[in-house]
Amino acid sequence: MNHFIRNNFLAICVTLAVVFAFAKGATVYQQEPAKTVLPSLAMPTASDKTFANYWYKGKAEISSYTLEKDRYGQICPGEAVLVFVTEDFRTDKQVKLESDNKEAATNVLKVNFIEKFLTGIYDYSVMTSVFSPVDTKAFPHALKVATSVQEWCGMAYLQLNNRDRAYQIEGKSYFEKEVQEDIALERVLLEDEIWNKIRLNPESLPTGEIKIIPSFTYCRLRHQLPAVLQANASLKDYTGTDFSEKKLKVFSLDYPEKKRSVEIIFQEAFPYKIMGWTETNISKGKSLMSKATLKKTIMTDYWTKHNVTDLPLRDSLDLKYGLK
Repeated sequence: MNHFIRNNFLAICVTLAVVFAFAKGATVYQQEPAKTVLPSLAMPTASDKTFANYWYKGKAEISSYTLEKDRYGQICPGEAVLVFVTEDFRTDKQVKLESDNKEAATNVLKVNFIEKFLTGIYDYSVMTSVFSPVDTKAFPHALKVATSVQEWCGMAYLQLNNRDRAYQIEGKSYFEKEVQEDIALERVLLEDEIWNKIRLNPESLPTGEIKIIPSFTYCRLRHQLPAVLQANASLKDYTGTDFSEKKLKVFSLDYPEKKRSVEIIFQEAFPYKIMGWTETNISKGKSLMSKATLKKTIMTDYWTKHNVTDLPLRDSLDLKYGLK
């Protein structure tokens, strides 16, 4: 009898959990058993020495871009910065490793994608951080993505954690309809992780008709929940005229449902530096194209350059927006 009661009690608990999840609008996935052995801090299998000589020197690659950003049905002036750096990342807590517990971590390529642009009297500051394991065989997708948007009206935030065979996404915002958003989505390509995938191995990018989750910046600026969409992807030689350097590639995304397209232009050869990008959206009934063009790139341990006397170093990136 006790066995019968216990089994029924467990069944009721599971049923209530599923009902509660659907009531919140979340997708329910079967949880994956916890792994007791974590992958080692592996480097790419191809060109290990070349990769190490570039990315494991204790410095970050920082690139500045002139930005033309679509907002409110117009093109706004601005500036973008991409910061790429490798670091050890805890796979359980999904944060930067700051202890000696290497067994709990894997090495990631992190990009901090920063955009600042002006809209009339006030400005926007947008930042996305993406943590992509270098060991792409053990970890095919980014482990974490976090996006914050700040402007004079308030702030909005989205965070994705890749765990339990699904993407767990949490959103917060000063907008009433977006004050708290918790959803789960299937693990597909993330638009936000493409930048790291290019730097690690652009040939691994999928092409053809694919499932993809649009960038969190796009979702937040257009007040849309992250969702799995269909897109057409291609990887080709760059034949345009906006970027003059030779031997460039372009990875393109086209979202038919959203009438949106994205192009990322980068060097054909390692280290596959990002030369710029475009994003075309329907804004206020018009098709407008945002565009970023590379200005300067430096390699530096920027985290040690935090004194007032280091301010002139900003000139090496030709940064115009911000404190001078």
